[in-house]
Amino acid sequence: MGKSKQSGNHNSDKKKNIAKTWKTKRRTKDLDQIHTDMRPDQAAKLLKQDVDYDVTGSAQHYCLHCARYFIDLKAMKEHFKTKIHKKRLKQLRDEPYTQEEAERAAGMGAYIPHKKVEVHTQSVEEDMDMDKEHLKEPISHTSV
Repeated sequence: MGKSKQSGNHNSDKKKNIAKTWKTKRRTKDLDQIHTDMRPDQAAKLLKQDVDYDVTGSAQHYCLHCARYFIDLKAMKEHFKTKIHKKRLKQLRDEPYTQEEAERAAGMGAYIPHKKVEVHTQSVEEDMDMDKEHLKEPISHTSV
């Protein structure tokens, strides 16, 4: 008989659930949190953020519906065409559940089905001045 391969016990802090760690690392906002972000006053704050160099794209390109930051405007426009963004828009069409709705469904009142909310992709404001300056620059080819 040799030494047991298992060391420690079940309550050991040395053994952590790695799968749970990875799942929570990529966790995004829930749909009800995004619905609160979609309110006009909150949306204006998120779309017009100050420059923050710790966030991707300096916090200037933010998808309100997916709660994601993008490196530049081109990447954000490409994201708007993806299946992930369109799927999130479809999920956001349902109004978030409330405690009153849960009580009605449990038999504490007449059940009224939840409403649909009209959700569209956010408008993208481009820097028109920067694009115009880029077009005005002459393309010079020097041949030697």
